[in-house]
Amino acid sequence: MTRTLLVIAAQAAVGLVVALLAGLTTGRVEVFWSALYGAGVVVVPGALMARGMTSPLASMSAVGSAASFMLWEGVKMAVTVVLLIGAVRIVQPLSWPALL
Repeated sequence: MTRTLLVIAAQAAVGLVVALLAGLTTGRVEVFWSALYGAGVVVVPGALMARGMTSPLASMSAVGSAASFMLWEGVKMAVTVVLLIGAVRIVQPLSWPALL
């Protein structure tokens, strides 16, 4: 398992634990789903960026590496924003404090 995959797996595991604790502490299912979705908002874009940074373009040269980083960081930010906007429709009812 690569280091990047370990980091992403750790993020997902911590997100699941936090969601479980939030749900158990409050006794509200919507808090659990909101917190779990919030963990996904972190993990999914991070995984996309990590995958993109392993492309051949990223390791060709310093310029290619910088361009690849900027491209995938932009993709990561865009996906994060789309997931946050979509949370209103996907998670019903939504608890913003738990999600964030």
